[in-house]
Amino acid sequence: MPKKIIVFGNQKGGTGKSTLAMHLVVSLLQKGHSVATIDVDAKQGTFTRYIENREATKRENPEIPTPHHTALFESTSNSVSDATKENLDNFRGLLHELEEYDYIIVDTPGNDSSLSRIAHSFADVIITPMNESFVDLDLLVRINDSTETNIRPSVYAEMVWNQKKERILRDKGSIDWVVLLNRMSNTLSKNRTELDKILGALAKRIGFRLARGFKERVIFRELFLSGLTLLDRNISASRMSLSHIAARQELHDLLKTLNIGDAA
Repeated sequence: MPKKIIVFGNQKGGTGKSTLAMHLVVSLLQKGHSVATIDVDAKQGTFTRYIENREATKRENPEIPTPHHTALFESTSNSVSDATKENLDNFRGLLHELEEYDYIIVDTPGNDSSLSRIAHSFADVIITPMNESFVDLDLLVRINDSTETNIRPSVYAEMVWNQKKERILRDKGSIDWVVLLNRMSNTLSKNRTELDKILGALAKRIGFRLARGFKERVIFRELFLSGLTLLDRNISASRMSLSHIAARQELHDLLKTLNIGDAA
Protein backbone atom coordinates (compact mmCIF):
# COMPACT_ATOMS: atom_id res chain seq x y z
CA MET A 1 0.00 0.00 0.00
CA PRO A 2 1.10 3.64 -0.47
CA LYS A 3 2.75 5.37 2.46
CA LYS A 4 -0.25 7.59 3.07
CA ILE A 5 -3.84 7.81 1.81
CA ILE A 6 -5.44 11.22 2.39
CA VAL A 7 -9.18 11.66 1.83
CA PHE A 8 -10.95 15.00 1.53
CA GLY A 9 -14.52 14.45 2.62
CA ASN A 10 -17.70 16.19 3.66
CA GLN A 11 -21.29 15.32 2.81
CA LYS A 12 -21.87 18.92 1.73
CA GLY A 13 -20.72 20.61 -1.44
CA GLY A 14 -19.09 24.01 -1.74
CA THR A 15 -16.60 23.67 1.10
CA GLY A 16 -13.43 23.85 -1.05
CA LYS A 17 -12.40 20.18 -0.97
CA SER A 18 -11.00 20.11 -4.50
CA THR A 19 -9.06 23.39 -4.10
CA LEU A 20 -7.50 22.25 -0.83
CA ALA A 21 -6.73 18.81 -2.24
CA MET A 22 -4.96 20.32 -5.24
CA HIS A 23 -2.82 22.58 -3.08
CA LEU A 24 -1.74 19.61 -0.95
CA VAL A 25 -0.98 17.59 -4.11
CA VAL A 26 1.27 20.33 -5.52
CA SER A 27 2.99 20.84 -2.17
CA LEU A 28 3.86 17.13 -1.98
CA LEU A 29 5.01 17.02 -5.62
CA GLN A 30 7.29 20.02 -5.07
CA LYS A 31 8.82 18.25 -2.08
CA GLY A 32 9.80 15.35 -4.36
CA HIS A 33 7.09 12.88 -3.36
CA SER A 34 5.33 10.73 -5.92
CA VAL A 35 1.60 11.46 -5.82
CA ALA A 36 -1.46 9.77 -7.31
CA THR A 37 -4.93 11.29 -7.17
CA ILE A 38 -8.36 9.67 -7.25
CA ASP A 39 -11.66 11.42 -7.91
CA VAL A 40 -14.56 9.34 -6.56
CA ASP A 41 -16.83 12.26 -7.34
CA ALA A 42 -16.21 11.50 -11.01
CA LYS A 43 -19.77 12.32 -12.08
CA GLN A 44 -19.38 15.97 -11.08
CA GLY A 45 -15.64 15.81 -11.65
CA THR A 46 -14.42 19.13 -10.22
CA PHE A 47 -11.12 17.61 -9.05
CA THR A 48 -10.68 15.86 -12.40
CA ARG A 49 -11.29 19.08 -14.33
CA TYR A 50 -8.82 20.93 -12.10
CA ILE A 51 -6.13 18.38 -12.99
CA GLU A 52 -7.10 18.40 -16.69
CA ASN A 53 -6.70 22.20 -16.66
CA ARG A 54 -3.27 21.74 -15.08
CA GLU A 55 -2.28 19.21 -17.75
CA ALA A 56 -3.28 21.72 -20.44
CA THR A 57 -1.11 24.41 -18.82
CA LYS A 58 1.74 21.90 -18.52
CA ARG A 59 1.87 21.55 -22.32
CA GLU A 60 3.19 25.11 -22.46
CA ASN A 61 5.08 24.89 -19.15
CA PRO A 62 6.63 21.39 -18.96
CA GLU A 63 8.22 22.11 -15.58
CA ILE A 64 4.81 22.08 -13.85
CA PRO A 65 4.55 18.87 -11.76
CA THR A 66 1.36 16.84 -12.15
CA PRO A 67 0.01 13.77 -10.32
CA HIS A 68 -1.07 10.46 -11.80
CA HIS A 69 -4.85 10.83 -11.87
CA THR A 70 -7.79 8.41 -12.00
CA ALA A 71 -11.51 9.20 -12.05
CA LEU A 72 -13.44 6.36 -10.44
CA PHE A 73 -17.15 5.99 -11.11
CA GLU A 74 -19.81 4.40 -8.92
CA SER A 75 -21.10 0.95 -9.83
CA THR A 76 -24.30 1.00 -11.88
CA SER A 77 -25.56 -2.30 -10.47
CA ASN A 78 -29.19 -2.26 -9.32
CA SER A 79 -28.31 -4.48 -6.36
CA VAL A 80 -26.99 -2.57 -3.35
CA SER A 81 -24.85 -5.48 -2.19
CA ASP A 82 -23.45 -6.11 -5.68
CA ALA A 83 -22.73 -2.41 -6.18
CA THR A 84 -20.93 -2.19 -2.82
CA LYS A 85 -18.82 -5.25 -3.63
CA GLU A 86 -17.96 -3.91 -7.09
CA ASN A 87 -17.01 -0.50 -5.67
CA LEU A 88 -14.86 -2.11 -2.98
CA ASP A 89 -13.12 -4.38 -5.50
CA ASN A 90 -12.49 -1.47 -7.87
CA PHE A 91 -11.13 0.83 -5.15
CA ARG A 92 -8.96 -1.87 -3.59
CA GLY A 93 -7.66 -2.88 -7.02
CA LEU A 94 -6.79 0.73 -7.84
CA LEU A 95 -4.87 1.11 -4.59
CA HIS A 96 -2.78 -1.93 -5.49
CA GLU A 97 -2.08 -0.47 -8.94
CA LEU A 98 -0.89 2.70 -7.24
CA GLU A 99 1.13 1.05 -4.48
CA GLU A 100 4.41 2.51 -5.82
CA TYR A 101 3.28 6.06 -5.01
CA ASP A 102 4.21 7.80 -1.76
CA TYR A 103 0.82 9.49 -1.39
CA ILE A 104 -2.68 9.05 -2.73
CA ILE A 105 -5.02 12.04 -2.45
CA VAL A 106 -8.73 11.26 -2.79
CA ASP A 107 -11.53 13.76 -3.42
CA THR A 108 -15.06 12.64 -2.53
CA PRO A 109 -18.56 13.94 -3.38
CA GLY A 110 -20.58 16.35 -1.27
CA ASN A 111 -23.12 13.63 -0.55
CA ASP A 112 -23.26 10.10 0.78
CA SER A 113 -22.18 7.36 -1.62
CA SER A 114 -20.84 3.83 -1.49
CA LEU A 115 -17.49 4.80 -3.02
CA SER A 116 -17.11 7.72 -0.63
CA ARG A 117 -17.65 5.49 2.40
CA ILE A 118 -15.15 2.96 1.04
CA ALA A 119 -12.55 5.67 0.39
CA HIS A 120 -12.97 7.00 3.95
CA SER A 121 -12.42 3.51 5.35
CA PHE A 122 -8.99 3.24 3.65
CA ALA A 123 -7.83 6.70 4.76
CA ASP A 124 -4.83 7.38 6.94
CA VAL A 125 -5.95 11.00 7.15
CA ILE A 126 -9.44 12.44 6.59
CA ILE A 127 -9.60 16.19 5.99
CA THR A 128 -13.08 17.67 6.34
CA PRO A 129 -13.37 21.29 5.18
CA MET A 130 -16.44 23.18 6.39
CA ASN A 131 -17.66 26.73 5.86
CA GLU A 132 -18.01 28.98 8.90
CA SER A 133 -21.71 28.19 9.10
CA PHE A 134 -23.98 26.43 11.56
CA VAL A 135 -25.56 24.76 8.52
CA ASP A 136 -22.22 23.03 7.87
CA LEU A 137 -21.78 22.29 11.57
CA ASP A 138 -25.13 20.49 11.57
CA LEU A 139 -23.68 17.80 9.28
CA LEU A 140 -20.98 17.21 11.87
CA VAL A 141 -22.95 17.40 15.12
CA ARG A 142 -26.51 18.02 16.22
CA ILE A 143 -26.57 20.81 18.75
CA ASN A 144 -29.53 22.68 20.20
CA ASP A 145 -27.66 25.88 21.04
CA SER A 146 -24.16 27.25 21.49
CA THR A 147 -23.87 25.96 25.06
CA GLU A 148 -22.91 22.46 23.84
CA THR A 149 -25.96 20.85 25.44
CA ASN A 150 -27.58 17.72 24.03
CA ILE A 151 -24.81 17.24 21.49
CA ARG A 152 -24.81 14.09 19.39
CA PRO A 153 -22.91 13.13 16.23
CA SER A 154 -24.70 13.97 13.01
CA VAL A 155 -24.78 12.07 9.70
CA TYR A 156 -21.23 12.73 8.52
CA ALA A 157 -19.61 12.23 11.94
CA GLU A 158 -21.44 8.92 12.31
CA MET A 159 -20.21 7.85 8.88
CA VAL A 160 -16.60 8.70 9.76
CA TRP A 161 -16.93 6.81 13.05
CA ASN A 162 -18.23 3.73 11.19
CA GLN A 163 -15.38 3.86 8.68
CA LYS A 164 -12.87 4.19 11.51
CA LYS A 165 -14.25 0.93 12.90
CA GLU A 166 -14.09 -0.62 9.43
CA ARG A 167 -10.43 0.35 9.17
CA ILE A 168 -9.61 -1.19 12.55
CA LEU A 169 -11.34 -4.44 11.63
CA ARG A 170 -9.58 -4.58 8.25
CA ASP A 171 -5.97 -3.96 9.26
CA LYS A 172 -5.93 -2.51 12.80
CA GLY A 173 -5.07 0.87 11.27
CA SER A 174 -6.05 4.25 12.68
CA ILE A 175 -7.39 7.36 10.97
CA ASP A 176 -6.31 10.92 11.79
CA TRP A 177 -9.38 13.14 11.29
CA VAL A 178 -8.88 16.87 10.68
CA VAL A 179 -11.84 19.28 10.60
CA LEU A 180 -10.83 22.41 8.75
CA LEU A 181 -12.67 25.73 8.94
CA ASN A 182 -12.51 27.00 5.37
CA ARG A 183 -13.77 29.79 3.10
CA MET A 184 -13.84 32.11 6.07
CA SER A 185 -15.07 35.69 5.86
CA ASN A 186 -12.36 38.34 5.86
CA THR A 187 -13.54 39.85 9.13
CA LEU A 188 -13.90 38.13 12.48
CA SER A 189 -17.60 37.64 13.12
CA LYS A 190 -19.67 36.58 16.10
CA ASN A 191 -20.63 33.53 14.05
CA ARG A 192 -17.00 32.39 13.71
CA THR A 193 -16.30 33.07 17.39
CA GLU A 194 -19.19 30.80 18.36
CA LEU A 195 -18.07 28.12 15.88
CA ASP A 196 -14.50 28.24 17.21
CA LYS A 197 -15.76 27.75 20.76
CA ILE A 198 -18.01 24.83 19.86
CA LEU A 199 -15.50 23.09 17.57
CA GLY A 200 -12.72 23.47 20.12
CA ALA A 201 -14.90 21.84 22.78
CA LEU A 202 -16.03 19.07 20.44
CA ALA A 203 -12.63 18.10 19.05
CA LYS A 204 -11.74 15.65 21.81
CA ARG A 205 -15.29 14.43 22.33
CA ILE A 206 -15.83 13.46 18.69
CA GLY A 207 -12.21 12.71 17.85
CA PHE A 208 -10.80 15.22 15.39
CA ARG A 209 -8.07 17.85 15.12
CA LEU A 210 -9.06 21.39 14.28
CA ALA A 211 -7.32 23.45 11.59
CA ARG A 212 -7.89 26.63 9.59
CA GLY A 213 -7.97 26.80 5.81
CA PHE A 214 -8.42 29.73 3.46
CA LYS A 215 -10.44 32.90 3.60
CA GLU A 216 -12.88 33.47 0.75
CA ARG A 217 -10.78 34.82 -2.15
CA VAL A 218 -11.35 35.34 -5.89
CA ILE A 219 -7.83 34.05 -6.66
CA PHE A 220 -8.90 30.42 -6.16
CA ARG A 221 -11.58 30.64 -8.85
CA GLU A 222 -9.01 32.20 -11.20
CA LEU A 223 -6.40 29.52 -10.51
CA PHE A 224 -8.85 26.70 -11.26
CA LEU A 225 -9.07 27.69 -14.93
CA SER A 226 -5.33 27.18 -15.43
CA GLY A 227 -5.00 24.30 -12.98
CA LEU A 228 -2.48 26.24 -10.95
CA THR A 229 -2.11 26.74 -7.19
CA LEU A 230 -0.63 29.42 -4.96
CA LEU A 231 2.54 27.32 -4.82
CA ASP A 232 3.25 27.42 -8.55
CA ARG A 233 6.03 29.73 -9.70
CA ASN A 234 4.00 30.49 -12.84
CA ILE A 235 2.07 33.07 -10.79
CA SER A 236 4.47 35.93 -11.39
CA ALA A 237 5.34 38.45 -8.70
CA SER A 238 3.74 41.19 -10.78
CA ARG A 239 0.35 39.46 -10.44
CA MET A 240 0.64 39.04 -6.69
CA SER A 241 -1.60 41.34 -4.67
CA LEU A 242 -1.64 41.69 -0.90
CA SER A 243 -4.60 39.28 -0.90
CA HIS A 244 -2.53 36.67 -2.75
CA ILE A 245 0.38 37.07 -0.34
CA ALA A 246 -1.99 36.64 2.61
CA ALA A 247 -3.46 33.52 0.98
CA ARG A 248 0.02 32.03 0.63
CA GLN A 249 0.62 32.61 4.32
CA GLU A 250 -2.68 30.86 5.10
CA LEU A 251 -1.55 27.94 2.96
CA HIS A 252 1.83 27.79 4.71
CA ASP A 253 0.13 27.75 8.13
CA LEU A 254 -2.30 25.04 7.01
CA LEU A 255 0.40 22.74 5.62
CA LYS A 256 2.39 23.17 8.83
CA THR A 257 -0.68 22.18 10.87
CA LEU A 258 -1.42 19.15 8.70
CA ASN A 259 2.24 18.05 8.92
CA ILE A 260 1.93 15.71 5.92
CA GLY A 261 5.08 14.71 4.06
CA ASP A 262 7.07 17.62 5.45
CA ALA A 263 4.72 19.63 3.22
CA ALA A 264 5.27 22.85 5.15
